[in-house]
Amino acid sequence: MDFVEPLDRYEPEERYARARLREIIREKGHSLSALARLIGRNPAYLHQYVGRGSPRHLDEPDLMKIAEFLGVDHEVIATREIVRPRSSRMQDSGDTEGFVQVPRLPLEASAGPGAFSAEEISYDSFQFSRRWLREMGLEGADLTAIRVEGDSMEPLLRSGDEIFVDRNKRGGEGVFVVRIGDALHVKQVQSRGPGDIALISANDAYAPIELARDEIEVIGRVVWKGGRL
Repeated sequence: MDFVEPLDRYEPEERYARARLREIIREKGHSLSALARLIGRNPAYLHQYVGRGSPRHLDEPDLMKIAEFLGVDHEVIATREIVRPRSSRMQDSGDTEGFVQVPRLPLEASAGPGAFSAEEISYDSFQFSRRWLREMGLEGADLTAIRVEGDSMEPLLRSGDEIFVDRNKRGGEGVFVVRIGDALHVKQVQSRGPGDIALISANDAYAPIELARDEIEVIGRVVWKGGRL
């Protein structure tokens, strides 16, 4: 008996749909593993779907969420036609109408000694549906995407990760991008009493940095991350 590759038993269009999904994910700088986690699956789920044809079709909710995240029509990456009631299609159309552009800036927020900032002019952007942003609790956020550099925030943030910074959120404690002089840092900000703060690294190899609050400029809170595995 001749050996048959797992995908050879499927129609060409099914194979093409998987290839399109892989290519779109690559072009947008995401990974199959990250998208699998987005839909609540184990990291190998989409690798098996694309490479081995298992499962044969994505469940409709998973397909819709991936399409919305990538900013494409679900039919572009679907392996089968999804026939939906007209009322459902109209409701979804109204719910997802419009996309939000999140600008990518040529800046790096250092998880290390500090990255010098460049001119804040967008060179690219991510596109997200309004519904996805609402589901992530990011509706109304003033988002900017920048890249992390260095290892001081590992394992929470790794060098090369893209982070979304909400410039509307500049108070309280949490993970923030801050400017000290001309350098940008991404750190856990903790209060140390009236007028004083500490910048904490997730990596225990880096000691806390204690400063007066007026020595830093808070750019915004880190509210989302993404990166390659």
